[in-house]
Amino acid sequence: MSDSERIFVTVAIDFSDAIIDDLREISPRLRVERHFPQVSPDVVAKTEVLYTTGFYPEPELAPKLRWIQMNSAGMSHAFNKAIVKAEDIIVTSTSGIHATNMAHYCLMTMLMFNYNMRSAFELQGRAEWLDNRHAVFSPVDMGRQTVGIIGYGSIGRELARLASAMGMKVIASKRDLSTTAEVNAYTLPGTGDPSGDIPDRIYPAETIASLAKDCDYLVVTVPHLDATEGLIDEAVLHAMKKTAVLINVSRGAVVDEAALISALSAGTIAGAALDVFEEEPLPASSPLWSLDNAIITPHISGFTRDYHEKAARVFKENLRRYLENRPLLNQLDRARGY
Repeated sequence: MSDSERIFVTVAIDFSDAIIDDLREISPRLRVERHFPQVSPDVVAKTEVLYTTGFYPEPELAPKLRWIQMNSAGMSHAFNKAIVKAEDIIVTSTSGIHATNMAHYCLMTMLMFNYNMRSAFELQGRAEWLDNRHAVFSPVDMGRQTVGIIGYGSIGRELARLASAMGMKVIASKRDLSTTAEVNAYTLPGTGDPSGDIPDRIYPAETIASLAKDCDYLVVTVPHLDATEGLIDEAVLHAMKKTAVLINVSRGAVVDEAALISALSAGTIAGAALDVFEEEPLPASSPLWSLDNAIITPHISGFTRDYHEKAARVFKENLRRYLENRPLLNQLDRARGY
């Protein structure tokens, strides 16, 4: 087969030899090469498909490039790159591979608040057994509680499945209400809510405050866009129950951090579990560190030990689709911004 018939695929990430070999098995038309941590100009010049975690060549250096597969679910970090802006280049993400572990994180923090585990850890540190432990540790049956999910994508849908299995009431908000089904999105087999049937009600994005007032847990999973910056603001926080908990696994800028600190300090809401922040790393001077009603984690909810293997599954499916001229999964819609 001549080079003119081949599709040059450059993997600019530290995929293992086993993953690279697996990708090569898809088709003899694919010439898959790993170039990490550096990609030379001559490699860029012949690349048609680029798998990347942060390398974005200038358009004039990549005349044959037709598709960029990112190694992340979020794509906003690369929107300022000229090659990503190019309308003739397809851009896809690994959205969907994080759904299970991020949904588990959300469920874990919900249970931690319900069972008052922060107090339990503090008592353990002091080797203290409370006489009035039944008053301090009195969870509400999860089946009597409601979770509201802001952004009904792969993470929200998997959380909805898990919460529903526990008997919880699920409500959600979604930007586009014309369809509740996921279209051309990667989903791990047996997970999520592909048809969008689980929520009791799906709200339009502009009515989040109405949704928030009915929730025991408000979970934020929307992408960071101009339209979602500061989405969870003072009005939404004040609409929440005093006993409610906010959980943010999306991006820090989606929540008005100053308004949240005020709400947590004043007891406007019961607590917050935060994995993302307006500034990362979260500065040591942030009041969030010292709040006893906040759970703080360092942007780790999407991590998993087999991340590369999961990401490669999305890439493999998209490579097959690319060869067959079928629509790719998780394709960037530049008009929507995700």
